[in-house]
Amino acid sequence: MKLGYVTNCWGGVVGHPGGVTSVKDAYYLANGSTEEALSDLNSLGYQGFEIFDGNLMQYENSKEDFKNLMKKNELTLIGVYTGANFIYDEILDEELAKINKVAHLANEFGAKHLVIGGGAIRSAGINDTDYKKLGDALEKVKVVAENHNLLASYHPHLGSTVETIEQTRELIKHTSIHLCPDTAHLQAAGSDPAEFIKEFKDRIQYVHLKDFGNDNFQPLGEGTQNLTQVIKELKHMNYNGWITVELDSYYDPKEGAKISKNYLQKNL
Repeated sequence: MKLGYVTNCWGGVVGHPGGVTSVKDAYYLANGSTEEALSDLNSLGYQGFEIFDGNLMQYENSKEDFKNLMKKNELTLIGVYTGANFIYDEILDEELAKINKVAHLANEFGAKHLVIGGGAIRSAGINDTDYKKLGDALEKVKVVAENHNLLASYHPHLGSTVETIEQTRELIKHTSIHLCPDTAHLQAAGSDPAEFIKEFKDRIQYVHLKDFGNDNFQPLGEGTQNLTQVIKELKHMNYNGWITVELDSYYDPKEGAKISKNYLQKNL
C-alpha cells in the first residue's frame, strides 16, 4: 500500500467565496500554502498527495509551476476532492461543468482519483427521492471522470445525504460509483468503519484514513478508532491502492502528518 496525505490540514477547510453567488465557483479550499504542505510531506516520506479542487484550480494558469512543485518534492498527485449539492435539478448542469473543469486539470497533472463529496441536506431534511437524485447525478459524475481517465469514488461525509452504512446501502441502489470510505467520518456518524469496508469491499478503490476521539478528528493512533480492524479488513480484501491520510485541522500540520506516518509504518 502506498501512503499519501491530503493537503487541507495546511490552512484548514474553508470554501471559495465565489461559490456563494455562483455555482460554477463553489470549490472546496484550504486557506494555506500548498507549497509548504508538499515540502512537509516530502520531508516525512509520503509518496503522494490529494488536494482540494479549489487549491488545484489556483494553478490553472500556472501549470508548469505545479508540475515543478510535484517534481521538486517527488510527490504524485493521487487525486482531487470535489463535490456538489447534486439534488437540485436546476443547478446540476453547472455543478457538472465545474467538476468537468476540475477533472480535466487533475488528469493533466497525472491524478488517478476523483473523490466526490456532497448530496445536500434540505432545510426540511432528506426527501425519499434525494437518494435517487444523488445516485443519478453520481452516474453522470462517473462518466465525467472516465472521460478524463479518472476513477470516481463517492465519499460519505458528515453533513451530507450519506453519512452512515445504512444511507450508503440506500445510495448504491441508484449508482454504480465506487466508494471512498473516510474512517473518521463514518465513526463520527455512528457507523463502524471496518464493517463498512467489509460490506462494500467490491466498491472500494480508494481509502481515507483518520482517527476520531473526543468528538474531534485525530492523527492515526491518537483517537479511539479500531484502526487495527480497519487495516485487517483492507488486507482481507487484498487492497493494494493508496492509503491517504486526512486531518482537517491540527495545531501543527506537519507534526500531525508525522504522527500518522509513524503509526502506519508500525502497523501496516
